[in-house]
Amino acid sequence: MLHTIIKKNSYQDSVNLMLLTNHISALEGVTQASIMMGTPANKDIMRNSGLYTDELEQAGANDMCIVIDAEAHSKLDDILAAVDSFLSDQSVSSSQSSIESVRSWERALKENPNANLAIISVPGQYAAAEADKALDYGLHAFIFSDNVPVEEELSLKRKAHDKGLLVMGPDCGTGILSGVPIAFANRVKAGNIGIVGASGTGIQEVTTLIDRMGGGISHAIGTGGRDLSETVGAITMLDGIRGLAHNDQTEVIVIVSKPPAKAVRDKVVRELQGLAKPVVTLFLGEKPAVHEGNVYQAYTLEEAAMIAIDLSKGAAVEPLYSLPLDVPETVLNPGQTSIQGLYAGGTLAAEAAMLIADALKLKDGLIHEAGYVLKSSGHAIVDLGDDMYTQGKPHPMIDPATRIQHIEKAAQDPATAVILFDVVLGYGGHNDMAGVLAPAIEKAAAKAKAEGRNLYFVAALCGTHQDPQSYAEQKRRFEQAGVIVKESNNQAVRTVLAMMKLGLEDVPKAHRPAATAVPEAFSASAAVEALLGGKPSVINVGLQKFTEAITASGATALQYDWRPVAGGSVKMQRILSQLNDYRFTN
Repeated sequence: MLHTIIKKNSYQDSVNLMLLTNHISALEGVTQASIMMGTPANKDIMRNSGLYTDELEQAGANDMCIVIDAEAHSKLDDILAAVDSFLSDQSVSSSQSSIESVRSWERALKENPNANLAIISVPGQYAAAEADKALDYGLHAFIFSDNVPVEEELSLKRKAHDKGLLVMGPDCGTGILSGVPIAFANRVKAGNIGIVGASGTGIQEVTTLIDRMGGGISHAIGTGGRDLSETVGAITMLDGIRGLAHNDQTEVIVIVSKPPAKAVRDKVVRELQGLAKPVVTLFLGEKPAVHEGNVYQAYTLEEAAMIAIDLSKGAAVEPLYSLPLDVPETVLNPGQTSIQGLYAGGTLAAEAAMLIADALKLKDGLIHEAGYVLKSSGHAIVDLGDDMYTQGKPHPMIDPATRIQHIEKAAQDPATAVILFDVVLGYGGHNDMAGVLAPAIEKAAAKAKAEGRNLYFVAALCGTHQDPQSYAEQKRRFEQAGVIVKESNNQAVRTVLAMMKLGLEDVPKAHRPAATAVPEAFSASAAVEALLGGKPSVINVGLQKFTEAITASGATALQYDWRPVAGGSVKMQRILSQLNDYRFTN
């Protein structure tokens, strides 16, 4: 039976509500639960999940909507007590925080007049309007929010470029500015390698590998995954490259991107070849055979990190980078023929799919089906961070529930030989992923053993020894559970391929002069140079979790406790935004 409770004017951010939903769903007597703010988009999610009730019609964007499918009405009081207890704990935690918070842009700028960066993590339908305000106030914008239309992204980035500002995102998961972690980022050592990436976990993998190889990072500028599309045209990537080219801290530049539009990719490379600094490029899906001029082209994220390390030390770039693999002996039944990849990181999932497709010699490259990055010859790679799996649920880096369900399902399949997965440490992620996943892995392996099968688990562990979670302890706990832990995604995938008697052919790269090298003829804007010249001063609009990491890194940050205005009506907000634009231009 469905029970609906509306808590008027009880705004909570989406992550808190998702975690609360999981907490309530696990209670005895609860069949299903959904706890969201009463926005039109959230009401549609409830309709699609079968949890919509007539009472939700009266709910507004600032009202918390609790819908519970409970076995018995008598359990409802206990469930509501659990909701109140969870929210009370969150309130106490916020009140004990030393972070200053405000409720308006005007107040935020008054309290932090030196702010130069706004982090936007509000629901997607409102994100563009908030980013637009940030640009009007002269702030760079880092848009963590997703579900922002590409037309709005293009408009924001054109406006930012004209103002000499950066728009990082939408759907920008990570960044590092002068050692300050932004959103889902890792604690890395300072150094002379700067990164611009249209890829969240791609940036995290490269920066953490560089850190553990003994190098360091000056800056890592995320652009959002669509920046190198034909529509957007690499506006943020090009402005980020120009910033790093004129940044004294940065001596080597690394470019990371999910598969780009070819014309845009070529435009970026032409500009890179005009730089005085060496550059490493990783365009996922390409298998380059040569380096050209000052541009060194990598096939994997790990190779990109290794080339960058050599360049940062003034060492020669090797024709081929390969590492010996410690491959365990496997005992499989004749029917165990499949690799099942269960990834939290989209770029790491895509890299795994690329390597497996290469080993299988798939003529058409990656073969996709709904919900899969790769599904071919019985092998499958799933990106559990895709919108398909996260709508109304926390990202798998935050909450492991979805991945545990997929582990159980993959383990039950008698064809499964190896379950491959990633674990991404750092700010924003789960505090102890090994502590939660390891018991599920041990249970799945024991069940398969009882059924006469050996089931193997291989993990790619992404992080540094300075991260909030203990890298060494996470590795130890997974290994204790029988997981084969590798320190890069590339090594993890290659280990799995070797276990399955599959291999990859790596060809040494030649080095030739750039065919179209044009001397650098551009400059970075003063605002971008200032952003990269020291620690950012931040106004955080949305998830308070992001503010805590920034202040812990010695930067200033002020928390803007955002609430939807105009009753949550996007139409009314656009009208207000237009009035705001008029105010700034007249």
